[in-house]
Amino acid sequence: MANPTTSQKGKEENRTNPTLEKAKDVASQAMDKAKEGASAVGHMASQAASSVGHMASQAASSVGKTADNLTSSAGAGIRNLGETLRENAPREGMLGGASQAVANTIKDSGRYLEEAGLSGVAEDMTELVRRNPIPAILIGIGVGFLIGRAMRS
Repeated sequence: MANPTTSQKGKEENRTNPTLEKAKDVASQAMDKAKEGASAVGHMASQAASSVGHMASQAASSVGKTADNLTSSAGAGIRNLGETLRENAPREGMLGGASQAVANTIKDSGRYLEEAGLSGVAEDMTELVRRNPIPAILIGIGVGFLIGRAMRS
C-alpha cells in the first residue's frame, strides 16, 4: 500500500502547480498593466509639460506685446508734451532757443519711443553696448556707484 502522506503531497503539488502558474500569470499581467500605465503617465506628463511650455511662451509674448504697447503709449504722451512745450514756450531770445531745443528733444524722444517700442529700445541699447563696450562698462560702474551711494545715505 502506498504511503498516504506521499500521495497527499503529490495531489497538493498538482493543485499548487496550477495555482502557482495562475499566480505567475496574474502577476505578469499586472506587471504589463503597470508598465502600460507608467508609459501612459509618462506620455501624459510629457504632453502636459509641452503644453505648459507653450502657454508660458504665449504669456511671455503677450507680456512683451503689452510692454511694447505701453511704451508706445508713453511715447505718444511724451511727444504730445514736447509739442505742448514748443507751442507754449517763448520763441525768441536765448531762453526761447533753449526752450525750443528742449521741446524738440522731448518731442523726438517721444516719437522714438512710440515707433520703436520697448523691444526696439532694447535692441538699440544692445547694439550701442556692442559697438562701445568699454564706455558701456564704465557707465555701468558709475551708475552702480551712484545707486550704491544713494542707498547708503
